[in-house]
This record gives sequence, C-alpha cells and structure tokens, in this order.
Amino acid sequence: MTPPPKRLLLRRSLSASLSLALAAFGTAAAVVLSSAPPARAAGVPAPSPLAVPGRGATVPFKEQEAEYAATNGTLIGPNRLYGTLPSEASGRQAVTLDAVGEYVEFTLTAPANAMSFRYSLPDSPDGTGRDASIDVRVSGGAPKSVPVTSKYGWYYGGYPFNNNPGDTNPHHFYDEARTMFGSTLPIGTKVRLQVSSTAASPTFTIDLADFEQVDAPVGRPSGALDVVGDFGADPTGATDSTGRIQAAVDAGRAQGKEVYIPQGTFQVRDHIVVDKVTLRGAGPWYSVLTGRDPSNRSKAVGVYGKYAADGGSSNVTLKDFAIIGDIRERVDNDQVNAIGGAMSNSVVDNIWMQHTKCGAWMDGPMDNFTVKNSRILDQTADGVNFHYGVTNSTVTNAFVRNTGDDGLAMWAENVPNVKNKFTFNTVILPILANNIVTYGGKDITISDNVMSDTITNGGGLHVANRYPGVNSGQGTAVSGITTAARNTLIRTGNNDFNWRFGVGAIWFSGLNEPINATINITDTEVLDSSYAAIHLIEGATNGLHFDNVRIDGAGTYALQIQAPGTATFTDVVATHIAQSNPIHNCVGSGFQITRGSGNSGWYADPPACTGTWPDPVWTNGGVPGGGTDPTDPTDPPTDPPSDPGNLALGRPVTESGHADVYGAANAVDGNASSYWESTNHAFPQTITVDLGAPRAVKRVVLKLPPATAWATRTQTLSVSGSADNSSYSSLKGSADYVFDPAHGNTATVTLPGTSARYLRLTFTANTGWPAGQLSELEAYTS
Repeated sequence: MTPPPKRLLLRRSLSASLSLALAAFGTAAAVVLSSAPPARAAGVPAPSPLAVPGRGATVPFKEQEAEYAATNGTLIGPNRLYGTLPSEASGRQAVTLDAVGEYVEFTLTAPANAMSFRYSLPDSPDGTGRDASIDVRVSGGAPKSVPVTSKYGWYYGGYPFNNNPGDTNPHHFYDEARTMFGSTLPIGTKVRLQVSSTAASPTFTIDLADFEQVDAPVGRPSGALDVVGDFGADPTGATDSTGRIQAAVDAGRAQGKEVYIPQGTFQVRDHIVVDKVTLRGAGPWYSVLTGRDPSNRSKAVGVYGKYAADGGSSNVTLKDFAIIGDIRERVDNDQVNAIGGAMSNSVVDNIWMQHTKCGAWMDGPMDNFTVKNSRILDQTADGVNFHYGVTNSTVTNAFVRNTGDDGLAMWAENVPNVKNKFTFNTVILPILANNIVTYGGKDITISDNVMSDTITNGGGLHVANRYPGVNSGQGTAVSGITTAARNTLIRTGNNDFNWRFGVGAIWFSGLNEPINATINITDTEVLDSSYAAIHLIEGATNGLHFDNVRIDGAGTYALQIQAPGTATFTDVVATHIAQSNPIHNCVGSGFQITRGSGNSGWYADPPACTGTWPDPVWTNGGVPGGGTDPTDPTDPPTDPPSDPGNLALGRPVTESGHADVYGAANAVDGNASSYWESTNHAFPQTITVDLGAPRAVKRVVLKLPPATAWATRTQTLSVSGSADNSSYSSLKGSADYVFDPAHGNTATVTLPGTSARYLRLTFTANTGWPAGQLSELEAYTS
C-alpha cells in the first residue's frame, strides 16, 4: 500500500496559557455547576462540559471530579498557567496524593461495573517514563492494584517536541487508565483510589473518574468469520496477530462476511487494511488491538483504508472494539494513527482510540465517512483530521480528551473539503491548538458541540485560511456558508507565547488570504473565556454574523480586533468583561460593525487601542485570583515571562516612500497578507515606527506574506533607534536576512535592549525585488 505524500502536521509556535475563569454564570442556565460533597480539600465550583443539556456527546459514563470528592490529599489549582499540573486538569483543578494511605474517594451516583480515571505521575529522570500502580478499593474491601504510567505523557521543547527532561516547556502531563470491578456496584458505593507505595512514584495526581455500566460482550454475529476460531489470532497478546487478522479481513471481503474480534488483547504491529468489509468486536472494553513493531517504530497498530493513490477503500464498517497503541513520541511523518487512509461510504462506530498519534487522520480524496459514538483519548497529535479533499463526512457524538493537537480538525490542503460536519461532540483539553477548527472548507457545519479548557496555541472554535494549500485559487479557502450553531465554549482560548497576547475563544484568521464567505455564529454560549471572547487576526475576515450569542466572562475583551473585516451583531449580550472598554481595535474603520437589535455589554466607540496587552483578570467560580498556585515540588516551572506583546502593532509609522498602494501602515496592521513596499530602484529606503514611549526592544520580527508566490529572498538592512525622531543611533548594523516561504517568510533581528521610542529600519538591498518589503514589523521587549 503506497502511503500518501508526506505532509507535516505544520503547527503553531509554542505558547503559554495564562487563563481566566468565570466570575458569574449569568448566561449559563444550561450549564450546571458541579456540587462538591463535604471534603477537606473541596474544589472551587466550575462549570462542567458534561453538564450542558442538549449539546455535546451523550456519554455512557458518570463523571466525578477529584476536587469535589472526599480526600485527604492536597487540592491543586484552580490555575491556568501553562506548564502547571492544574492547567491541564479538567476544570483546572485536581488532587495530589504524595504519601502512603492518601486517597480520593468517590461515591457512585449510578450503578457501575467499570471505571476509568485521569491521573498524572512525575516523569522519570531520563524521560522514558515511570511505571507504578495505585489501589482501587470498593467500600473498604480488598484493594485491586491498577497499573499507571507516565510514559505516554511529558513532552518538552518546541514543536514537534521531545522526551528530554533537560529541555524547556514540560507539558502533556496526564493519562487515563481503566479497570472493571467484576460486578455491578450499586448507587452509594464508595470507590477509593489510594496510594499503597511511593517507591515507584513519589506522587499521584488524580483529576477525575468516569464510572460506567458496561454492557455484556457482544457475541459473534451469525455467519461472521472469527479472527481467533477461524484464523488463529492470539487473544492473549503473547504473539503477533497482524497477519492472521489481515487474512480474516481479506477473507471477509472476498466472501461478503463480517469479521469478528472476540474478547482478548491482540498484538498488532502494522496496519490492518480494510476495504468493503465489516470488522466488529465484542465491545471496546473487551476487544483490544494494541502493539508496535519492536524494531521499526514507524509501524504500529492501526486500521486503515487503502490510500487514495491506491484507489481508496469504501463500504467499511468498524464497530465495537478498542485501538490502544504504544506511541510515546510525536513524529509527524509516521503513519501510526488508530484509523487512517481513505474510506468512502464508511462508518466508524463505538471505537475507543487511545495512545496513538491521531485518533483518525483521514487523507482524501474521499466521501461520506462518519465517526460516531466513539472515544478519542490521550493522543500525541489530532483527535480527528479530515485532510485533503474529504467531503460530506461527519464526526458526531464523539468524546475527545487530551489530544496533543487540534481536537477535531478539517484541513483542506490543496483539495477542497466540502459539506463536512462536526456535531454533538464534546472536546476537552487539547494540549496544543484548538478544540475544533476548519482550515479552509466550503459549506462546513460545526454545531451542537461543547468545547472546554484550551491549553495553548489555539482557541475553542477556529475558522481560518491558514496552513499550506488553503487558498481560493485551488478552491480550498473558506467559502460558501460556514454554520456554527448551538455551541457552548467553556474556559477556551489562551495566551500565545510567541505573539505574547491572548487568543480568543472564537477566532478567525485570514493568514493566507482574506476570508470572504458567510460565517454564521448563532445560539451560542461563550463562558469564562481565558482572554477575549471573539478575535480576528492575520488578515481580513468578511461575512461574519453573530446572532443570539451570550458572552459571560472574558479575561480581557469581548472583541479583540487585529485584522479588518465585516460583522453583524444581533442579540449579542456580554457580561463580566474584564476590561472597562470591551473592544480592542487598532485597525479602526477597517473592521466594520453592523449592529442589530438586542445587543449589550460588548460595544464601545471609540474602542481601546493601547499598544499593550492587559494581563487577564481571571477568577474561577467567583474566587478572585483563581486560587493559589500549586506548591507540590513535582510541579514544573510555571510563569511565562511577562511581555507587553508586539509594541509596533497599530502604531504610527512613516517611510521614505512606497510603491503603488503598498504604504507603510500595512507593516503594522496585524495582517500578514498586506505589505509595505518601498519606492523601487531607490535604495536606501527606510520605515520608522513610533512606539509611543521609550521601550527596551530586544527583538524585532520581520515578516513577508506567507503565500508561496513569494520566492525566497535576502534583504540587507540595519536597525537604529531614537528618543526624539531626530537623532538616531545604531541598534544593529547592516546584515543580510533570509526570508524563506518554507520557514514562514520570517526573520528575527536581536537587539541589545537599548531604550528607544522610534525604531527605524534602513534597507539597502533585496535579492527578490528592487525595494524594501515587509508585511509585518513586530517589536518585542524579550
């Protein structure tokens, strides 16, 4: 089977999340605050993403948060500072157990015969992870030891990250384990997670537990082929069953019969390739595919359709089993996803996907593919990505938690994505990027979902012309009507560490080119946003329509406008906005607002345009300050460096001259697609920005438009500074800077930090055009 061309999951710069919780829930009649039973370390009440009636996934379990359970452990959080243990916990709170006998005890609210729990152990000194166990005790009975590990967590450094504890930026702390009780426990039963030894792990941090009444195993369907009984697959996992299961699948296709995976754990070390066949298990708690090639680590368990280049697969059903992998690192070129390839007219139903790179990374072209009633947990990259010409396809009633990248994504790279839908899903805690996003796409629907607890480098809901291959020339840009209706967003958005300002809960980007489409955001709640509720950046977004949107709680602004666009607002009500002026807008009339009836709390004229970004005023459940920082010695370093952001954004700018319509203001408008071009054939040429006050600038970031039409070029320039715009001194001597589209068309100039109000760039050469050229001039104090 020939794999598709390798496409890196090109991702975002590293960022830190300093977040804000909701001061009051005046809008969230639909959101239920979890009630905390009496406990010494009772947590701060916070809205649960599983308590939104009529939205999100219908899950088969009852969830209980550790911070509301009985415990003699230590509450950590609430805290959203990126790099802390509570920042990645559900609701940004958890309980740490660090001594023998410490416990978290849950009381069942419904009968259950199984539980899964989310936890974190410290990493091992060498970064390979540590294995330990924790006891499960039922109503004081004999303990059952359940294995736990840190080998699927703890990543470091910059994207795509590594397993070296000596590097910076520790993150991705949590994992999940599951166990069955052996009988059904009645309502009121007390189930305790308790530490019996700290020899293997000094601490155990418990986030939550999900209690479930698992149905009896599904028997072999009449006439189905059995991978064990008919083909000799090993249900003990002691030997490799890849070839035997593949033989069963091939026979099922040839004979027109279903293929059955009975109870067992099966070692699978490469893709099972499916086409025109049903592969069915006894249930995701009973039939488990797992494994990885011991010598070639780029081969691992996965169920794949044929790649599109080989004709693709069709009429496939995958149902009632689990794919639990062994992926401990992120290598974007490796096809080590739970489900992949191309599958048209196919269904994935009730599949448990865990510890793979992506849950389902689907490379089209392909049509009419559905993922439903499934769980996607603990991935190193995306939960689902509809990539490269996926059409008329759906993810519905999926529960997604702890992905290493976008929770649910569509990426129309080079081939249009059309009429896809993400509906009735619950997407929680993407460790990087967005809960739900569409990069390009025509007539896309994202509705009836719940998104919560964004960690870094993304927001809750994102619509964008971003990433390679997304453009109108290939028909892949955002177009037609994008429908985002009846969604609830809780604690979404974050502080982007590269940009040094917050990303909104709902945000739009025209990085590759302006968005010119109809985007309807309706009947939506935006609760407890970490920074802004609504955000535009990186190029114009036109055709926005907000109708019946309730914003309750925003750490900075209701609207953060950093790019032009047009938007209508009707029945949009905002409360508990941290800044007294609810709009930050430095593009002025470039963003056109049309106000209908029923609006309040989000509009101001004039808006704020400060040149600096305020720290979020964050609370959680009405507790000022969001509680205290964790004190456990295993917590990694927390606070990101303080920085006022891009000092040049929206500031006054002058020039020695410009060509045509490419004036200097384009270099400070926050839009990477617009640009300044100096007078041609007239070097030297200058551009000067007034920062408004003397600032100790240590870094200037220079950008050209990201479009591939801009070939690699080298510009020769120097940087000087002035206190009065009269007398200038050198901050950086003349040097060559390479702008390469393959690396974002960006160059960085480091400066000594000498205080200056005015920054001047002097251009003396450009190998790509006889003029100085910049799409963005950004200035930072760190």
